[in-house]
Amino acid sequence: MATILAIETSCDETAAAVVHQRQVLSSVVASQIELHRRYGGVVPELASREHLLTVGDTVGAALAQAQRSWEEIDAIATTCAPGLVGALLVGMSVGKTLSMVHQKPFLGVHHLEGHIYASYLDQPGLTPPFLCLLVSGGHTSLIRVDSCGQYQLLGKTRDDAAGEAFDKVARLLNLGYPGGPVIDRLAQQGNPNAFRLPEGNISLPEGGFHPYDASFSGLKTAVLRLIERLQATGDPLPVADIAASFQHAVVRALTKRALRCAQDQQLSTIVLGGGVAANSHLRQSLTSLAAEQGITVHVPALKFCTDNAAMIACAAEAHFDQGHRSKLDLGVFSRLPLGSISQLYQSSNSQ
Repeated sequence: MATILAIETSCDETAAAVVHQRQVLSSVVASQIELHRRYGGVVPELASREHLLTVGDTVGAALAQAQRSWEEIDAIATTCAPGLVGALLVGMSVGKTLSMVHQKPFLGVHHLEGHIYASYLDQPGLTPPFLCLLVSGGHTSLIRVDSCGQYQLLGKTRDDAAGEAFDKVARLLNLGYPGGPVIDRLAQQGNPNAFRLPEGNISLPEGGFHPYDASFSGLKTAVLRLIERLQATGDPLPVADIAASFQHAVVRALTKRALRCAQDQQLSTIVLGGGVAANSHLRQSLTSLAAEQGITVHVPALKFCTDNAAMIACAAEAHFDQGHRSKLDLGVFSRLPLGSISQLYQSSNSQ
């Protein structure tokens, strides 16, 4: 097992961490939420500039917190895909430079694979195969995990990811950015059955619905129409009830599809990953309903649900132990399917 220093700059969090044998020695995250809040969402150019300002101090803090010298680091990893190109380039440039200066192997890591590996940080004995329900601001996917680098995408959203839907509905309700945490808090004060909202079924050409795919853009529109109808009455808007009903619709859609997929795949374990995995209703609902069907659910600690470098280091450690290395001319990708992860690496024996 190796000791990995990882850098994560795929979006609006500058993060660095040191991980050894799936144990987190340090995890430092410099948040940009306050910077982007005034705009109601992430501004890519501002994110890139902020990464440039903070990445050096973040890496230094991670090393200091871990109490490790450069001689004790076995490899350096950075997120290379998917994400904002400018933001990714900052982390990759720093990672490659550190790799050359300190003569350490370099690994580029897929951000979604990092979210899969977040659960290993709390469950180091977790072993495939299992199903990962990955729900974040930009991705909502059902992924069969068979081993390191061996993934099968079984379901996804056709439009807005769950996290995007939370942000857009929060904007409709004037709740600010990011939408997920504030809707989660408000929903605890509301009635989830106050309004029946659609869960976003995807019709099949031959009839019926896709068992695993979903759509959240229609749900967002349904909330907009609901707000307009309620505002027309002149009565105060029941914000908590709308938040609770919206959240319940999202969780209902995600839970139903994840459980059906796990059953169809004959998998007894479901792993949650991504920022929306921090949602309290999703964690409770999926865990309790899965238990009724004999399925175990593993949820990462809240600090490892949102973007962080510890999960990137954990994924990189698995690849490093398999002899995988990345070339220093590896580029960054705004989009890259999980099935293309093999193109990020070559065997250390072939170098």
